[in-house]
Formats: sequence, structure tokens, C-alpha cells
Amino acid sequence: MTTDPLTPGLLADIDSLARDTGEAIMAIYRRDFSVTTKADQSPLTEADAAAHRLIATRLAELTPELPLLSEEDTGHFGGADAQGRYWLVDPLDGTKEFIKRNGEFTVNIALIERGRPVLGVVYAPALETGYVAARGQGACKVLADGSRHPIRVARHNAGTPWRVVGSRSHGGEELPRLLARLGEHELVPMGSSLKLCLIAEGRADLYPRLGPTSLWDTAAAQCVVEQAGGQVLRLDGTPLGYDDTGHWLNPFFLAVGHSDQDWPALFAG
Repeated sequence: MTTDPLTPGLLADIDSLARDTGEAIMAIYRRDFSVTTKADQSPLTEADAAAHRLIATRLAELTPELPLLSEEDTGHFGGADAQGRYWLVDPLDGTKEFIKRNGEFTVNIALIERGRPVLGVVYAPALETGYVAARGQGACKVLADGSRHPIRVARHNAGTPWRVVGSRSHGGEELPRLLARLGEHELVPMGSSLKLCLIAEGRADLYPRLGPTSLWDTAAAQCVVEQAGGQVLRLDGTPLGYDDTGHWLNPFFLAVGHSDQDWPALFAG
């Protein structure tokens, strides 16, 4: 199997893997399950572990030459390969939403090349909805029947309220101050990496994340946003990157569609 992210066959394989992982997650979701606490006090369920095992096994079969960095196994990652490539995975993003049983959790699988996400698959098994993207192939929303529909970010028109998507489980003290500077807006709550996907499909204009996230939380959905014509930016206006795997936490960032807003100036205000 080639590891070229421009090959449609690899994107289809990863989409299939994400859906199979989603089925394994849902088998646990539909019954009683155990919840433990990791060292950072974040929750861990049986589904997180089962999803990781399935993804790790299948990726090793598909692309044995590519390293894997997964939220559920950071200790075995020795860095990117000679071409700067590695898989970056969150087997179950939105564990808190999973525990709440609100359906807003996802499987995130991204291929990184020289610090940039060049292939990304986000699958929400409870919603039977997925998003797939790869460099040069655009971005699509995949429905329950398997049909693919190309998606593009929206353009915000001056004078209209901003559609701002935010976290259900992770607020932030800085967000209200930013929204006050932004002006008229409507806030759309959403869990997991689905927040970025709302930007990608044009259902929201802005997702500011002014709280902690990790590399595996954002990479797959960032690829979807970028291939749909949007941006995921640090607060200084530079793209969010994944080259520094020695630090798993992302800086604050925002995902945006099209607008004339000077974002660094807004955050500096």
C-alpha cells in the first residue's frame, strides 16, 4: 500500500477504518461501560482503548513504514519518518460527550507531512456522518448511505451576525471578551472535532479555541477545513502546525471560513 496522501485509495481505506472503528465504539456505547481517570484527570472508557487497538492494528497493516502517534499510546512514538510523515490519531475524541451519550464524539485520523495535515478523516459514529479530505482532493461530507458531498466554507458578509461555534464541555474565560470585540453573533454549541467540521461545511463562520487542546484533537479536522477552503490559525495568524511532537498541547487557535476580518488585530485588541 502506498503512503502517498494524494492517492484516493488511501483516503478510502482510512475512511473505511474510521467507520469500522465507529462500529466498535457504538457496540460499547449501547451498553453499560466502565470509566476510569487518566493521569491528567481526563476520562478514559473501554471504547477509547478498543478504538485505539483497532486503528493501530489496521494502520500497521496499511502503512507499516509510517509511525503512529495516538492519544492512547504516546510512549512508543519515536518521531516522524525521513519524509516528515506520521499518523496522528484520536481514537475517540469527545470522551465527555460519549459519557453524556449526546452523540457528539468522533474518530479522528490524520496523516501529517512536514508539520502539515495532508489527509484527514473525521467520523461521528452516533450521527452516522463523516468528513474526509486530502491535499489536492478537496473535502467531502459522507452521509450514512456512503454518498459523498463536496463541502466549502462560507463567506461572512459584513453587517451580518457571526455564527460562532463553541465547546459544550470546555468553555473559557477569554471567549466572552473576544465575542464582545467581535460584535453581533450567535453561538452554536458543539462537541469534539465536529466544531471544525461545521466551519468546513459552511454552517458556522468562526470557531475560536481559547483553551487547551492536544495535537490529535485537531489535525484531522484541520485538514478538512483547509481542503474546504478555510484556515486554522494561531492567534498570530500563522497556520496551526504539527511538527513539534515534543509538545502535545496546541496553542490557542481559531478556525475560520472566508471573511475580511483581521484576526491578529482582533486578538491584540
